[in-house]
Amino acid sequence: MATVATPVPAPDVAGRPTDLRPDRGRSRYSTARTLRYVALLAGIVVVLVPVYVLFVTSFKGTGDASPTRAWNLPQVWTMQNWQDAWTALSPALWRTFEVVIPASIISAVLGSMNGFVLSRWGFRGANTVFAIILFGMFIPYQAVMIPLLQIFLDAGIPNGVPSLILLHIIYGIPITTLIFRNYYQTIPHELVEAARVDGAGMLRTYAWVILPISVPSFVVVLIWQFTNAWNDFLFAVFFSNNQNGPITLALNNLANGAMLQNYGVSMAGALFASLPTLLVYILLGKYFVGGLMSGSVKG
Repeated sequence: MATVATPVPAPDVAGRPTDLRPDRGRSRYSTARTLRYVALLAGIVVVLVPVYVLFVTSFKGTGDASPTRAWNLPQVWTMQNWQDAWTALSPALWRTFEVVIPASIISAVLGSMNGFVLSRWGFRGANTVFAIILFGMFIPYQAVMIPLLQIFLDAGIPNGVPSLILLHIIYGIPITTLIFRNYYQTIPHELVEAARVDGAGMLRTYAWVILPISVPSFVVVLIWQFTNAWNDFLFAVFFSNNQNGPITLALNNLANGAMLQNYGVSMAGALFASLPTLLVYILLGKYFVGGLMSGSVKG
């Protein structure tokens, strides 16, 4: 009776036998992919659990909204909490937009100009100037809050929206300069040299050559500045009050006043306050990541 010879794996380049069974590699890949999905699902659950508690509590009545029933669905669904939260927070909501939109745009434009000059229009001492600008990122807000408040009072800068706009512009310049400088260093130097040969000065080169290709960095900076200014609370406490402050201050006052009576109003207010930044990341999140990656390598 003839016997069938077992195939011997062919040796690879180094003389080692190769495995002719692809099922083992597929099994390992499938296991690793399953573990990744499990870890991702666990992370999603951890992140969404607080959102679930916020959402269901915002629809509960006064007696139903209690910490002991935080995980339970409302016995009676009501929109009164949302109406009360909107009434209390809507003036501060529009004031916050008045702060974050100009502060984000102006700080982005200034950071773009700084980044261009420091990266592509070199001058003596540019690195020293850049280091001094970056030093502003490492100054704790708490350490300069009282001196800043005194300076604003002596300068006669109005409390509320004007003060907050100026503060977010100033404190946004270091990070915006860093992001734009790193991005502009990836741009071929020949573009700037060609503009100089054509007779373009610094401002014309920036406006006609650099600015049109800066969209990815502008998206990153605007999202970053919008989020930081929207979520700010420390500046709001020192430089505004209940009548002219942003939504973070109004939300704090709402929670302190309503939490003992009705958790649902506080939860609805928290969702109102977080909705704009959430929408920004949902709609522009992919552009944010793409803009960060566009300046991560030198091309």
